[in-house]
Amino acid sequence: MFRIEAGNSSRYCDGISRRSFVQVGVAGMASVGLADVLRAKEQSLAAGQNDKQTSVILIWLDGGPGHLDMYDMKPDAPAEYRGIWRPIHTNVSGIEISELFPLQAKVADKFSIVRSLHHDNGDHFTAGHFMLTGRGGPSGAATPGKYPSLGSIATKLCGPRKPGMPPYIAVPHASSIGLRPGYFGGNYLGLEHNPFESEGDPNADNFSVKNLKLAGGLSIKRLEDRRGLLESIDNARRLVDDTGQITSIDRFQQKAFELITGEAGRRAFDISQESPALRDRYGRHTWGQSTLLARRLVEAGSTFVTVHFGGWDHHWDIQSGMENFLPKVDSAVATLFQDLSDRGLSDNVLVVLCGEFSRTPRMNDGGNGGPPLSKGTPGRDHWGNAMFCLLGGGGVKGGQIVGETDSRGESPKQRPLTPSDIHATIYHVLGVNPHVNFLDHSGRPVAAIDHGEPIRELI
Repeated sequence: MFRIEAGNSSRYCDGISRRSFVQVGVAGMASVGLADVLRAKEQSLAAGQNDKQTSVILIWLDGGPGHLDMYDMKPDAPAEYRGIWRPIHTNVSGIEISELFPLQAKVADKFSIVRSLHHDNGDHFTAGHFMLTGRGGPSGAATPGKYPSLGSIATKLCGPRKPGMPPYIAVPHASSIGLRPGYFGGNYLGLEHNPFESEGDPNADNFSVKNLKLAGGLSIKRLEDRRGLLESIDNARRLVDDTGQITSIDRFQQKAFELITGEAGRRAFDISQESPALRDRYGRHTWGQSTLLARRLVEAGSTFVTVHFGGWDHHWDIQSGMENFLPKVDSAVATLFQDLSDRGLSDNVLVVLCGEFSRTPRMNDGGNGGPPLSKGTPGRDHWGNAMFCLLGGGGVKGGQIVGETDSRGESPKQRPLTPSDIHATIYHVLGVNPHVNFLDHSGRPVAAIDHGEPIRELI
C-alpha cells in the first residue's frame, strides 16, 4: 500500500477523512468509481458528518486577459502602462475596477480579486496547462496535456451533486488555446473524466444539445435493446483489450444513456425555460447565455461547469477588443452573482474567472512589426509574471483584494500566489482532498497538487 501521512482528519466530499482517504492507496484511488463515492457519501450522512454540496462555475478567458485593463488598474502609472481606461469605485470601499465594468462595480461585495497571481510563463500552452492542471509541461512546440484538469480530479472524487446530471460539463465546449478538450481533459484519469460538451450556441433560437435527442424512429425501448447489444459486443471485446479504453467507452455510454433516458439533464439544458428578462440581463450573446446555462446546470446537480469566453490575444488594437469584450463579461458575471444570490445559491456555487496568463504592463506600438498604430491602437503581449483571478461564492469571502502588484503592474509586490493556491482553494470549497494520489501513464503516483494552500484571506 502507498501511504502518505496527511495530518488532520478533516472530512471531504466523499465522507472519508483526509488521512484515511490517502491511506486507501494508489491502486484503490486509481480505480475508485462513482458508486464508491456515493456509498461513502451515504455513510457520511448517516453518521451526521458534514457533506459538502458545493459546485464550481469556471469562466475561462481563453487567450489571456490583461490585468491592467480589468481588475488591477494603475491610474498613476505612465500612460504606456496605465492604458486607455480609468478605474471606477465599487460598492466596496477601496476596491476599484475598470470603467467598462459598471455592473460588477455594484456587486463587488459578492466576489474577491487575487491580484498577485503568477506563474512567470508567457507560452499560451504552458500557461494554460499551469492554470488548469497546476503543473507545467506542454509548450507551443509540444502541446499535448500531461496531467488531468482540476475539474476532472474534482468530479472523479465527488461525482455529480444530484443523480442524472453529468458531474463535469463544458459550455459550449472545452477548449484551451484551441485544443479540445485540451487541458480541461482527464488525461491519465481516463476519457470518462473529460467534460461533457454541450456544443451549439445557447444564444441561438434553435439551441439544442448534441446527442440528447433520440434519433428519428428510435424509442426508449429500442434504445435499451441497442444498448444491450452493444454491451454484449463490448463484453467480448473486453476479453482481448488490455488498454482500459473499453472500460472508458462503457462509462461514456452509461452517461449518455442516463442523459437521454432521464429528465434531469434534458430539463437543465433547456435554457428556453428562463424568463426573457433574465436572459436579457445576462446578455443576448453566446457568453451571456452560456453563463446562464452554467447556472442552470449547477442548480440541477452538476459539480463543475466551465464556460468558454475565447479571443483574448490582444497583441494590437486593444481598444476595439476590450470595448467589445468587457461589457459582455460585465453583464454575464454581474448577473450571475446576483442571480445566484436571488436563488439562495451563493453559498453553494463558487464562481471563478481567469485565463492562462495576463498581458504586458507596457503596451506595444500597435504595429505588430509594421508602422506604429498600423494595426489600430497599441496592444499588450504575453505576460505570466502578474495576473488576476476573480473568485466569489461557495463560502469564499467577498469584497476582498488579495495581494498587490508593483506600481506598474509588472510583478507581485505583496502575497505572491500560484495556480496551485487557486486549485487548493477550489478543492477546499468542494471538499476535495488535494493530497490524493492517482497513477499516471507510467504507473507513478501523482498528487492532485504538489504545492499550494487554500488562500487564507478568502476562507
